[in-house]
Amino acid sequence: MRYEAHFLILSLALLLSRSSAYAHHSFAAEYDTDKPVQITGTVTKVEWTNPHVHFYVGVKNNQGEVVNWNIELGPPLILRHLGWRQDSLKTGDQVTVEGYLAKDQSNLANAKKVTLADGRSVFAGSSAEKRAE
Repeated sequence: MRYEAHFLILSLALLLSRSSAYAHHSFAAEYDTDKPVQITGTVTKVEWTNPHVHFYVGVKNNQGEVVNWNIELGPPLILRHLGWRQDSLKTGDQVTVEGYLAKDQSNLANAKKVTLADGRSVFAGSSAEKRAE
């Protein structure tokens, strides 16, 4: 029974993610492991979608202006295995994100770890971790 359940889950995941796989990108194409970034701010939006979950964080820059950062996490299925739920991040939550800056220097980062306001740290399912193995 356990084997059948795992097979069913894997089959459904492959079926549901098939169309989004064409738009998928490699970590190395978009992010730079030589440019780690740490940002702290307020969650402004969460998008729990395939192929990657994204959330946005409002961060004050040196001039005191709030700049919105787009943070990429791993795929929803991987995040669920890491203990995430769709309501793990909510608009208004204070977070600290450790990750890697986009190569184009935009306000886009691939998260390695997210520290929530209550102090819990959750791994983000980053594809960068696969590169380090």
